[in-house]
Amino acid sequence: MGLDFSPSSLLAGFVFGVIGIAIFRKGKKNAEFDLIFIGIALMVYPYFTHSPLMDWGIGAALCALAYYRPF
Repeated sequence: MGLDFSPSSLLAGFVFGVIGIAIFRKGKKNAEFDLIFIGIALMVYPYFTHSPLMDWGIGAALCALAYYRPF
């Protein structure tokens, strides 16, 4: 299955997982479905990336999308 257990990937998964939980809870509390989907994406995406650059890049992009959500 090719799982990557590098320290960078584990740290990125933990950091963005915690941020994803917080964004998910905020979206659920305020009934904002866009935040709910972004929170779920932050919690799940590290399972599908295979390099530290992708881990940190996608996580930062999703966090920026949650902060500056245009919709």
